[in-house]
Amino acid sequence: MTEKTQAAAQAATQGTSQTEAIVENVIKTVQEGKTGDFFAQLWEKNSDTIIHLLKVILLAAAVVLIAWLFCRIARKYINKTTSKLTVIDGSTNHLMYVLTRTVIWLFAFLIILDLLGINTASILTVLGAVGLTVALAMKDSMSNIAAGVMLIILRPYKTGDFVECGSVAGSIKTMGLFSTEIETVDGIFVAVPNSAIFGTPVKNYSRNAMRRADITVGIAYGDDLTKGVEVLRKLMLNNDLILKDPLPEVLVAELADSSVNLTLRFWTANENYWQVYWQVKSEIKPALENSGLNIPFPQRVITFVNKAE
Repeated sequence: MTEKTQAAAQAATQGTSQTEAIVENVIKTVQEGKTGDFFAQLWEKNSDTIIHLLKVILLAAAVVLIAWLFCRIARKYINKTTSKLTVIDGSTNHLMYVLTRTVIWLFAFLIILDLLGINTASILTVLGAVGLTVALAMKDSMSNIAAGVMLIILRPYKTGDFVECGSVAGSIKTMGLFSTEIETVDGIFVAVPNSAIFGTPVKNYSRNAMRRADITVGIAYGDDLTKGVEVLRKLMLNNDLILKDPLPEVLVAELADSSVNLTLRFWTANENYWQVYWQVKSEIKPALENSGLNIPFPQRVITFVNKAE
């Protein structure tokens, strides 16, 4: 065994012996009921360390309390500010609060580490390297976050809007950082990644105040075309939910094989669209029949070249 090895072994033995002696001394002091003397000696020898430790604990508790108060203030401020802005809906409000809360607690964590004497610069370097690695490994998730931020800025839709994006159509329920939750017309829940929405044309059926409806119906070739147009125009003008500016129109859409197809074109308030659409459709047939007009069915004329003998 070398001299260095022997010295190390002796130091380890001495350290163990000192630790055992301290533990035995503490046990003996407690058994003899001299805990007061023990704490007095502990304070006398380590008063500076104890005071510093208490300061760190109090400061850390103060940092946590301040961070909590800042979160409460931020939440109230965000709710108060966004409630005055009609362009921002509830989902965006919640998302802004989550991001703000995360930043506040991150700063609080770094301050507590600094109070404990831990080098935060090296930790930030390590976290940066880890974050870069995670970002490269989760590039799809990062693209969803980036798309979510862009959707918040551009605001192509808000909660409650009926939209169509790609093969999915439904009402927006929640806008998240990674995905957007949509409820289809048949009550199915669909979570669409934000990157898929951002890279696809979005049709927002609820955005504008007015919406146009087109309904096509055919009348027979033998019927009076002018009369058919007038009957359908009067039908739309008598409906209070159909806007009179712009005026409803009846257009000759097609000269089909078995009928002359007329298109009813009218505007209505967005919230009344489907009600008016189905109402007008149900009134077209009785209005035409009461006016002596016919809605023909497809017909075929068969001509025999050679007559049967």
